[in-house]
Amino acid sequence: MTQPQRPNILFIFTDQQSATMLSAAGNRYVSTPGMDSIAARGIQFKRAYCGNPMCVPSRFSLMTGRLPSAIRLRNNTDNHIDAIPHHIRQNGLGWLLRNAGYKTAYGGKVHLPKGLTPEDLGFDTISSDERDALADTCADFLAQPHDQPFFLVASFINPHDICHMAIRDFAETESEKRLSQPDRIELQEVDAALRLAKAFDRDDFFAWHCPPLPANYEIQTDEPEAISQMQARSPFKRKARAYYDEERWRLHRWVYARLTERVDAQIGHVLQALQDSSHAQNTLVIFTSDHGDMDASHRMEHKTAFYEEASRIPLLIAAPGMQHTGFVDTHLVSNGLDLLPTLCDYAGVAPPDDVQGASLRPLIEGQPVEHWRTALPVESEIGRMIVTERYKYMLHDEGAHREQLIDLLTDPGEMRNAAGDPQHHALMKNLREAFDRVFSEHASIKGG
Repeated sequence: MTQPQRPNILFIFTDQQSATMLSAAGNRYVSTPGMDSIAARGIQFKRAYCGNPMCVPSRFSLMTGRLPSAIRLRNNTDNHIDAIPHHIRQNGLGWLLRNAGYKTAYGGKVHLPKGLTPEDLGFDTISSDERDALADTCADFLAQPHDQPFFLVASFINPHDICHMAIRDFAETESEKRLSQPDRIELQEVDAALRLAKAFDRDDFFAWHCPPLPANYEIQTDEPEAISQMQARSPFKRKARAYYDEERWRLHRWVYARLTERVDAQIGHVLQALQDSSHAQNTLVIFTSDHGDMDASHRMEHKTAFYEEASRIPLLIAAPGMQHTGFVDTHLVSNGLDLLPTLCDYAGVAPPDDVQGASLRPLIEGQPVEHWRTALPVESEIGRMIVTERYKYMLHDEGAHREQLIDLLTDPGEMRNAAGDPQHHALMKNLREAFDRVFSEHASIKGG
């Protein structure tokens, strides 16, 4: 594959979108032609995970290429702005590409560690909107001629509005009540999706149009207590798991799909503007999300847990001049670790020495790769995890059943925690050793 010049880069990401929440992934209850178009002319990474299934830590990883524990960041409320070393600020995506001659622009949701702005990371902010106006601004940017290669980040809010459905249903704390006010745009979007459901005959709606309950709807056997403890800290999460009935969970899934379609239309507008521009033939397009949503699996909504629905995310990449398009890759990849070295590779920039991710360019271009990681790290506010080709091993910080073992081959729905099975003694020993090795390599804080 030859490129006459360094490519422009269009980096689109959403908030709270699971890997399966697009029609290109085989989900027949959602229609995402915009996202699908990237998969059709590029590559879909089927086993892509986020650095941490929560907004702020994951977005820190996306922008810097480091695990959140590099600055002792674990959740949305940690305030570690003073702890971010200068070399990390100056060696994130924005400054690396800006110093290499790229025009760097950021639009949309930020939600980085408190006080950290796109400007701190080397970007010019072109829009603070997170919805339709962001799409319009990005489309205008793409329609303009540019005398240098550009790196445009478009950070859309949806389908994150789904968070407000359970918050409104079970608001208890003052914070939850503030998030449940009827004039909030998030609830207006939720209610618009619910009105669409009312256009159908009720029986027909649930028989033919509303997503069914997921196959892994029930709570995992021997689930780590850390998960219920995490939910207890947010009353609405605990109440949704305890009191939502099957019909309400299905409506929750319906709204989640409609919000995904809403953001797909905004993304489609941006992609059409690129297609109509003079930049179409030399622009690398990346689509991903900061984390997923439980989407009724194990009777949960929201994120934070290590279940696939929360930690595995979509990752679609279309590069200029790709010879093999529309294929699915199954290597273990991390959007938080691997996108920075990937973009550096395409931009002709040496990645920082302390970045542990790998460039995805050989996989994108269909080149043989002899050595790839066999275990991928993921962090959370309640523990840490490694993912291998077949297994997931998790060590939670506290509570009963701290260790969690999932065999994705025999138990893809993660219905049973097999960590206590005597027949897995040797396997657990090997996974514990791999866990220690991987997190030692990433200089992560030891949890528990």
